[in-house]
Amino acid sequence: MTRTHTVPVQLRDRERTVHGRGRLRSWLLVAGFLGPALIALGALVVYPIVYTVVRSLVDTTGTRFVGWQNYVTMFTNDTTFTAIRNNLLWVVVAPITVTVIGLILAVLVDKLGWKIVFRLVVFMPMAISMLAAGVIFRGMFQESPNLGVVNAAIVGVQGAFSDQASYPGAKPREGSGIEADGGVIASTDPIAAGGTQNFPLTGVRQTALPEGTVSAREADPPGPTQISGTVFLDVIRGGGGTPGELEAGKSGLAGIRVDAVDADGAIRGYATTGAGGAFTIDGLSAGEQYRIALPAANFGDGPQGVSWLSATFINLVVILAYIWIWAGFAMVMIASGLSAMDRSLQEAARTDGANEWQVFSRITAPLLAPVLLVVFVTLVINVLKIFDLVYVIPPGAAKPAANVIAVEMWTVSFGGGNDHGLGSALSILLLVLVLPSMILNVKRFREERGR
Repeated sequence: MTRTHTVPVQLRDRERTVHGRGRLRSWLLVAGFLGPALIALGALVVYPIVYTVVRSLVDTTGTRFVGWQNYVTMFTNDTTFTAIRNNLLWVVVAPITVTVIGLILAVLVDKLGWKIVFRLVVFMPMAISMLAAGVIFRGMFQESPNLGVVNAAIVGVQGAFSDQASYPGAKPREGSGIEADGGVIASTDPIAAGGTQNFPLTGVRQTALPEGTVSAREADPPGPTQISGTVFLDVIRGGGGTPGELEAGKSGLAGIRVDAVDADGAIRGYATTGAGGAFTIDGLSAGEQYRIALPAANFGDGPQGVSWLSATFINLVVILAYIWIWAGFAMVMIASGLSAMDRSLQEAARTDGANEWQVFSRITAPLLAPVLLVVFVTLVINVLKIFDLVYVIPPGAAKPAANVIAVEMWTVSFGGGNDHGLGSALSILLLVLVLPSMILNVKRFREERGR
């Protein structure tokens, strides 16, 4: 005979009550921990996105529904196409360049004994705000060599490899037998080989003369196939002297090219004035007459820098500033992956006869692929939202050429356009462009966590 045990109804009800209370406590506990986070997420992320979508469908005043009109305006505006094109340029150039530089630095520095110091120096620009970095690069790339260090270096190198001096503003002394024509200073009358032609000039300040300028000296007597003379500043400091005459106290202008031009306008010989301004043109035909001319290049502004902040180069300068800042980030991230790598694989490859390039290309780089992908995707997201550098570095005339979506969004909404509907549409476009990279990054993180 089998006995059956029955649970009293009161006991079953008590168990249900206990389980119900336990479940309620669990839900309350979860809500207590997740509630603030969910509220913050809704207030700071979900609500702004929803509001921006709604705002992109109304007019400037925010009261009249216009549907897709803001999006149509956005894609028919030339400035938007420029911004999208520049963002595409950023995505193609900046993340790849930063990742490659970071990889090279991480691999090379890994072999140094003082690698921590080097990494600190390269990473240091990350401690500078984008605004400050923009101010630094705008100052460095000023067009005037007196203000921009880059153009100062370029002008210095040009001057070091050029023996021709420049005397801007120089002009001939009146009544001295020389004249200026289109920037060229030349003798009024032809000079026969074996003759002499001096060039007394004015219009150049004594303080503007190059260092090492000495007093003018008379040229050596010419031979039958030569023409000689002196190019000098026809001014004596403090006043005095006879105009047009070669006298003590007058400075010789060195480094000036002097041409001998025949009747057909062809240059038959030339020379460059030395210290004291003296010159001798050799190899001329005896008895033939020439006009002696100082080319206009002698009187230009001299070596000048590049207009880095013009529309032609402005994107290059801004991207270069971004690379300077973020190369340290890429290097540190890749170096952390490099430190976690199994070095026995590299040593085994070297033992088998592989050279350093084969070790890098077939072992090191493939093992670093996950880290490289994370760095690259992070940089893509970052450059799509680039704003500070593009807003600070370009001067007014070059701003349209450097425009990007984030700057266009700010300009349309708050920078004078006051069209928040169109600005909201641009922000939605930016969100759509960023989303694929964000999804790829999240998917990658999940895959890494699941391993």
